Amino acid sequence: MNAPRTLPRLFETSVERYPDNVLMWEKKADKYEGTTFAQMKPLVHRFAAGLMSLGLEKGDRVALISEGRNDWVIGELGLFYVGAVDVPISVKLDERADLKFRLLHSGCRMALVSQNHIGKIRQVKPDLPDLKLTICFDGLKSFEADEISAATVLKKGEDFLGHSRAAFEARWQSVREDDPANICYTSGTTADPKGIVLTHRNYTANIEQGTALIDPQPDWVLLNVLPWDHAFGHTCGLYMMMKSGASIASVAQGKTALETLRNVPLNIKELRPHVFLSVPALAKNFRKTIEKGIRDKGPKIEALFAKAMKTAYAYNKEGWNRGRGAQKLKAPVMALYDKLLFSKIRENFGGRLKFFVGGGALLDIELQRFFYAVGFPMLQGYGLTEAAPVISANSLTHHKLGSSGRVMPNLEIRICDSDGNSLPTGASGEIVVRGENVMAGYWRNEKATAEALRGGWLYTGDLGYLDADGYLYVLGRVKSLLIANDGEKYSPELIEEAITDNSPYIEQLMLYNDQSPYTVGLLVPVKEAVLGWLKKKGLSVKTAEGQDAVLRLLESEVAKYKEGGEFAGQFPGRWLPATIAVLGEPFSEQNHLLNSTMKMVRSKIEDYYRNRIEYLFTPEAKSILNEQNRAIVERFE
Repeated sequence: MNAPRTLPRLFETSVERYPDNVLMWEKKADKYEGTTFAQMKPLVHRFAAGLMSLGLEKGDRVALISEGRNDWVIGELGLFYVGAVDVPISVKLDERADLKFRLLHSGCRMALVSQNHIGKIRQVKPDLPDLKLTICFDGLKSFEADEISAATVLKKGEDFLGHSRAAFEARWQSVREDDPANICYTSGTTADPKGIVLTHRNYTANIEQGTALIDPQPDWVLLNVLPWDHAFGHTCGLYMMMKSGASIASVAQGKTALETLRNVPLNIKELRPHVFLSVPALAKNFRKTIEKGIRDKGPKIEALFAKAMKTAYAYNKEGWNRGRGAQKLKAPVMALYDKLLFSKIRENFGGRLKFFVGGGALLDIELQRFFYAVGFPMLQGYGLTEAAPVISANSLTHHKLGSSGRVMPNLEIRICDSDGNSLPTGASGEIVVRGENVMAGYWRNEKATAEALRGGWLYTGDLGYLDADGYLYVLGRVKSLLIANDGEKYSPELIEEAITDNSPYIEQLMLYNDQSPYTVGLLVPVKEAVLGWLKKKGLSVKTAEGQDAVLRLLESEVAKYKEGGEFAGQFPGRWLPATIAVLGEPFSEQNHLLNSTMKMVRSKIEDYYRNRIEYLFTPEAKSILNEQNRAIVERFE
């Protein structure tokens, strides 16, 4: 009989195959220190045994709140060996009510935390009757009565293994494929986020699918920039690499989140990673850094770079058709540009970077073309936590820029209409999948489980289509669709992203059309840029002339996509905003208008700005110079 395909067995197998490979790279002082697979094993065993000595049982839930570090992996694997269930929680979650809901709803008995987040547990634990113990990864000056250090747990584990190793071995080997491994809560800011139950087999299935498609190598180093509780960073950034014998590196932690972010480019130079996981916002910052470096070298180099990029875009096309046809003739020129420019840029990223993966299905194709030209492709994928999480991905050997890649091996996919009927190739509908990576359901929420899982199929809530070559294109959330008064539907996300990405004056934009006569927009300006532009004009927002100038500027940025504009024809005119409400406050996690993955919570925004939206459908709002917009702009300074 085959051994159960669980995460502890995955780890044990990798230790046997790659004992001397470095599993974890961590920088605590001046340089990165490596910990091999063989060195990690006793730490994991001791931590797990320590948890057993403290009375943790199979099926018990334990919260994990920490920045990415070695202890994160030791802690989570320790939970898995005991048969406990990890409840990973975003370090960005600061609202007491949101944290308390997750711990209370899941019934956590313990919490594993870093010193930066133990205060959050202390605030909410008086209302958590199930929470018995908090384990801090760090040594503190003082511990409360129900707190201990991870070092203490390791010591207890060492003692436990000395007299009860057989009990420890029996416990971890009793873990089964269909046992829950994680309860991952959705990132929405509604009052009742859903807890997604992922089993050991959900994870190992997705890891097998991912490694078959991406084929990580044992000598690779991956810098895991994403939060480790993030489904993508968790499966692909930790366990897919672990299975392949590759190394996982954490970002050096700063005293603040901003300081940690600033460490990323430094850590890239130190580690020289072969791959890292990213999000569009980080990739855009990398691009800005590259372009600034080129500008700083003077106009001649800048002109040469522009010419090289134009040539590379034409030569690379959509990746899969790179250098084909007449473009073959440009190969010698491309080699020259690579030697003069692109190879120098790659050296700033360590010189070994093969590719990086851009999470988020709506990834700007122009951003992909930029990095492809430079020589480290930004490969797009698609997934959601309910699928553990990867559903499709591009790889070095098979990719189409602009697509979300090919569907994972051993995963069935359908594109369905609103009645659940399968649609033909090329037709847009809801993405529906079935496979061993699909979640067991939502924790203590039978209604939501029944809505999402029907006949073994996961209804993702995302709109997309498959092309003739089997590449998936994701168009947006079904629930986010604009719906005109004649019933026609359209996803707003690509429009919103294009306008904000291409305008230095627009920070955020949400389009709205709920069976309305036309589309409207809620626009958050980049105040500093707008005020700087206005100052150059010699105007002030305290005057009617200055207010009008600002509003006309913002209107002109949107008008670039309308008839006669610079980007005309990219999107159907009926889905561009006919009227605009200028907002004084950005959408943020603090006001609950963005979730923890920085996505707009549309229903919340609609409720919050209901009066402004209703006003946009009045005759007065036809002019962007209306009194509501004037009043907002007047308060910019």
